[in-house]
Amino acid sequence: MKIIVVGTGFVGLPHAAILAEAGHEVYAYDIDPKKIAAYESGDRAQIEYFVNEPGLYEAIQETHGRYLHFTSSISQVIDETDVFFMCINTPPNRDGSTDLSYYLKAANDVAELLANRPTKNRVVLVNKSTVPIGTARLLERVLAEHGVENFGIASNPEFLAQGNAIDGSRRPDRVVVGADTPEDFQILRRVYSQFVNHVRIKYVETTPETAEAIKYMGNTLLLTYISFWNGVGARVAESLPNVRMEDLKIGVTADGRISTWGSYVSNGAGGSCFGKDIQSLIYQLNQAGCSTDLLQAVYNINEYQKTYLIDRAVHEGHFNFNQKTVALLGLAFKKRTNDMRDSAALKAVESLLSKGVKEIRTYDPLAMQAAQEYWFNPEKNHLFERITYHETVQDALAGSDAVFISTDWEEFRGLSRTIEKAVKPPYLVIDGRRMIPDYMTLVDKGYDFLAVGGPLLRKETAVAPSPNGLSPQAIPQKA
Repeated sequence: MKIIVVGTGFVGLPHAAILAEAGHEVYAYDIDPKKIAAYESGDRAQIEYFVNEPGLYEAIQETHGRYLHFTSSISQVIDETDVFFMCINTPPNRDGSTDLSYYLKAANDVAELLANRPTKNRVVLVNKSTVPIGTARLLERVLAEHGVENFGIASNPEFLAQGNAIDGSRRPDRVVVGADTPEDFQILRRVYSQFVNHVRIKYVETTPETAEAIKYMGNTLLLTYISFWNGVGARVAESLPNVRMEDLKIGVTADGRISTWGSYVSNGAGGSCFGKDIQSLIYQLNQAGCSTDLLQAVYNINEYQKTYLIDRAVHEGHFNFNQKTVALLGLAFKKRTNDMRDSAALKAVESLLSKGVKEIRTYDPLAMQAAQEYWFNPEKNHLFERITYHETVQDALAGSDAVFISTDWEEFRGLSRTIEKAVKPPYLVIDGRRMIPDYMTLVDKGYDFLAVGGPLLRKETAVAPSPNGLSPQAIPQKA
């Protein structure tokens, strides 16, 4: 098949690489010439500056120049194309609705080119981006208005987890295709021939609207799991005596009907999908006259989670952040990516700056360059001058009064010895990801320890032994 992928971000570039890996003739198109030049260069650093996914560089190198091509102009290659995949950024508006301006610009540009193509073979335009339910019909109208002939529209949402996009594309748990005609379904079966009738992968054919809804429902349910454990499970272990978070998770999820996914409590979920998608679904349902109280609560819990540990440090630990130096470990929204979109660390920085910290010493294995560009604002916001950037955990910890672990990088797991060597008590450790299982070694030496899913611990805290060998949960002494 001859395929054009429109947009080469976190969705488009991995998708193009894996389609080429399957033997299709793929043209990855983007209006940003800097991206195209970086991908064409074959240089790992340049490619990973824009999209950093394990295995992506290798996948590109394997097919680049043979099956995979990059271009910032598709007018010369559009003829006889079978499928267009629309992988366009669809950010949220302030009211939660989806900003389709980038999408519509791309759709109109493609429609204009298709209307003037020499050959009139059947072409299917597929929405890969997450778009509001009914957007496939909007695309259909755009194509018709431009006079495009012999086309079909479809929805084929992506379900990739960042940090695992390449493996997830090679071995998806499902492929959902929403189309209108047998001819269009057949074209997309050829695109995904390795997944049709697969013994493990569910290949679902449905309407475009149902396919669009599946993406929103899936992401919203995942965020609901996360918010349940953060908003209920963690609060039970933090607020009620002698409740051990690890044991609570194991016992509850031992029921085969209850997913273990989402039970790992944290300082909130970030990224480009969960928050944006649930806000969009809330907006769409409100427009349809439906109640969205549950969805709004799920969203609010997740947003509150991003800063509540800082508030707990103030109210429970009486820690005064004013003129203090705080080490912030982790800036990407999750491990194995340099993507900072909607990262919990962004909200933590806002909260810390509002409390008057003297300096925020940051470190992340992949996101340092993205962070410096994000916070670089020499014209008007001098608060960001308080953020400094460091090459190692040890450098970030040096001279700090507290540390906040915000991202679940494996490098941050079990940092107790590193903390002991770098800083001395009195010192506050805020563990937003429960990354330090031997936290009692720190507490015993005079460090204050505050983790999601646990009470504030100090040296005078009594400890309840754990019968299963897991990290003990401590019980504050009652006055």
